[in-house]
Amino acid sequence: MTGKHLSGVTAVALAGTLMVVLMAAGCLGSQPSGSPASPPQQITATGSTTVLPIAEKAREAFEDLYPSTSVLVSGGGSSVGVRAVGEGTADIGMSSRDLKPEETGMYPGLVTHHIADDAVILIVHPENSIESLTLDQVRGIYNGTYTNWNQVGGPDLDIVVVSRDSASGTREFFAEYVMNKEDFTKNQEEFNSNGGVQQKVSQTPGAIGYVGLGYTDGVKPLKVVVNGDPIEPTLENITSKRYPITRPLYMLTNGEPGGAVKEFLDFIMSEEGQQIVASADYIPVQG
Repeated sequence: MTGKHLSGVTAVALAGTLMVVLMAAGCLGSQPSGSPASPPQQITATGSTTVLPIAEKAREAFEDLYPSTSVLVSGGGSSVGVRAVGEGTADIGMSSRDLKPEETGMYPGLVTHHIADDAVILIVHPENSIESLTLDQVRGIYNGTYTNWNQVGGPDLDIVVVSRDSASGTREFFAEYVMNKEDFTKNQEEFNSNGGVQQKVSQTPGAIGYVGLGYTDGVKPLKVVVNGDPIEPTLENITSKRYPITRPLYMLTNGEPGGAVKEFLDFIMSEEGQQIVASADYIPVQG
């Protein structure tokens, strides 16, 4: 009786052991031969809403290539991106402007990666008859000198000035290049994203706004008059710099990147990544 009882226990134990071995073999068999699974990794990128569409499209393609790595992207404006990467709360900061002297002083380790070029596009409601403006006229609208479209060759319609908020790199660039650092009118509506400006202008007949190149659906882009010649914001004119309001777009790291962050930035600068830049309606800087 005792011997039979022990034999039964032994059989059960052996069966259990065999099951564990088979399960382990099955699990190991699902791995690629000779290469253990990569540990899960996460990259965070935040900042410019101009750079955001590039980051979102690149994220999708990159995660297909590297399934164990997830990329979290968010907006908030260039200043948010600079601060986040400088303080270590994000791996990548996104910016649509150059770093300010006070930022390089506060975060001396920041490294800029020039991933694309862009243009700032002046937009109005599709039903507005205005076709072009000089930079002086644009400045006059945004400093409050002109308040009706008929003052700049348009219809008898009050101008609704739409702008970005103070965290925006697009606004910083616009303030320096177009406004010559003059004060903006106090009678402007401010939004924290290019998409917010785009939506407001698309719904407001008298509105004017400025956005990145990828935000012109549902609105009317204006030509900018240069030496008497209205220049349309086409990719050709932007690439050749005939269209005057152009700028670089950056991703920032705190020090030279390594690991998954480097892989992501290398991917954006690769042929496939630069095709993604072009598909998002921006200007590639490679190839």
